[in-house]
Amino acid sequence: MSVEYRGEKFEGYNKPKKTPKHPTKSHAVLAKEGDTIKLIRFGEQGAETAGKPKAGESDRMKKKRASFKARHGKNIKKGKLSAAYWADKVKW
Repeated sequence: MSVEYRGEKFEGYNKPKKTPKHPTKSHAVLAKEGDTIKLIRFGEQGAETAGKPKAGESDRMKKKRASFKARHGKNIKKGKLSAAYWADKVKW
């Protein structure tokens, strides 16, 4: 199921995609919660995030991930209609 929203194509609702040509944001998602639909752009273009936890990960990356989650925890809890939720799910 392909969805077009404001001239941009998405694989479906709540399915993030990379946006390499966007000047500032690295990802976009067409978020849907109930009847509310919202285009959310998130992530700094070119930023080196911790990504998913890996075996043998350095302490620096573990601290970086924990710091992000602590700093944005309140916004992550807001759910699918917040950029912090998607950044946490995709980039951290």
